[in-house]
Amino acid sequence: MLIELLTLFPEFFASPLNQSMLSRAQALGAVELRVLNLRDFTHDRHKVVDDRPFGGGPGMVLKIEPLVEAIRTIREQDQGVRVILLSPQGALFSQDKARELAGRKHLLLICGHYEGVDDRVHFYIDEELSMGDYILTGGEIPALAVVDAVTRLLPGVLGGEGAVEEESFQTGLLEYPHYTRPRDFEGFDVPEILLSGDHARIRRWRREESLRRTVRKRPDLLEKTVLDAADREFLANLTDSAKKD
Repeated sequence: MLIELLTLFPEFFASPLNQSMLSRAQALGAVELRVLNLRDFTHDRHKVVDDRPFGGGPGMVLKIEPLVEAIRTIREQDQGVRVILLSPQGALFSQDKARELAGRKHLLLICGHYEGVDDRVHFYIDEELSMGDYILTGGEIPALAVVDAVTRLLPGVLGGEGAVEEESFQTGLLEYPHYTRPRDFEGFDVPEILLSGDHARIRRWRREESLRRTVRKRPDLLEKTVLDAADREFLANLTDSAKKD
């Protein structure tokens, strides 16, 4: 997979893209990450990429010409590239979207900046994505989050499908709690079932703990989670118990 990032600040990505899982994914050949400088798609001597907004107002706006030239340059190399603008006005990025994007061969992530981008860019992109209802200085941090979330889903990157399938949101639920040594820490013990060696009971315990956590912290997730009969029985008992308390 090829992921390209179009930004005014290419140095922002120098360290993150070469650390931990992203570094391993590139070494494995699962993903190629390229950082493109928006200023390289200008033609004036000063490489200007922004200007004052028509109609007045604070701040500066990214110009349309270098953005479109960059998009066209990439599309000339690959018509199948998915062009995405990171923007607070976009659809909320989710695990489902990460899975969808992980199935593509080529992404171009555009990092907005300043007061925003010339709105005519929407005629040239495929979609917008947002990280949430808050404002960041630019699109670099959201783009990095997309790269990380997508790359870790690529085959072989995490060393096996199971490592991904049990994570939060992969099943529609929050992940179950994890423990490691020591067994006792200041009076807080590891649940005995995890030391039992009974893998069937451990799997069921983990599923129930995922359900319990989700009910407590993110009950909205249950609306779109596939539940079996055992799950529904556990949730019914959980609800009855809460009513008694």
